[in-house]
Amino acid sequence: MKIGIIGVGLIGGSLALSAQEHIPDVELYGSNRSAANLKKSIDLGLIDQPLEQKMIKQMDVMLLAIPVDTALSRLSDLLDEINDNALIMDFGSTKAAICEAVALHSKRGQFLATHPMAGTEYSGPAAALPDLFTNKIQILCETHKTRPDLLEWAQNWFKKIGMNLREMDPVEHDQHITYVSHLSHISSYMLGKTVMEKEKDQSTIFDMAGSGFSSTVRLAKSSPNMWIPIFKQNKHNISDTLSQYIDNLNNFKTLLEAEKFDELHDQLLEINGIRQILEGISETTNNKENGK
Repeated sequence: MKIGIIGVGLIGGSLALSAQEHIPDVELYGSNRSAANLKKSIDLGLIDQPLEQKMIKQMDVMLLAIPVDTALSRLSDLLDEINDNALIMDFGSTKAAICEAVALHSKRGQFLATHPMAGTEYSGPAAALPDLFTNKIQILCETHKTRPDLLEWAQNWFKKIGMNLREMDPVEHDQHITYVSHLSHISSYMLGKTVMEKEKDQSTIFDMAGSGFSSTVRLAKSSPNMWIPIFKQNKHNISDTLSQYIDNLNNFKTLLEAEKFDELHDQLLEINGIRQILEGISETTNNKENGK
């Protein structure tokens, strides 16, 4: 089987490692916007050789692990180029725009929109991990529009690498992902900005920063090249969510300034309930790891 990967970074490189482990006799071809990263992906053994334009028709599977705006601009042309039995999958963090863009394409059945709930704050081929997707959620959108044989192949591969599959409507996906992913990144970026601005006047602030601070701002190390296109495509959902988030911050500030600490305590105690939700997710993951 020949697999072409456009964007051999954290996600694309990790997909390559997963393919090497779970797909017999796989041949991996890759392309990257950076010539240095393309060379590194070969040196690291992530791919066998560069993916040239003329090779696309020979690929059995094409994986798009690139910024969402680039994927959106390239998908239609790639569908035109692939052979009649090939599958294209994208792995971006927004789904509504890309699904809408190819809704009427004659080869729509050869496309599967996915979003793995996996990643780190690092990027590039060196960030690739063989177990990045193990016990992670893989969201699939509009599966009814993907050709059944191609969908079955993709689902089987994702299950082999240990992913838990969930189906979602692309519009609902973009709404929900705003809360659990996009807002987290924005909060991390803005906390980092606030601290860096303060650090100009008080350099000792970083000497006082502990593990709590480090874990909170970890996402601020994520590449803007990837996240700005995500914010752009999902700006309406993000704007609505930010309004709600800012309202909660302002409410916290109001209670603090009014010294209504009992009310603030009650609110924080209620928010502590998220512990049960997170522990439930962790327990489910552990059970699946142990085969229960």
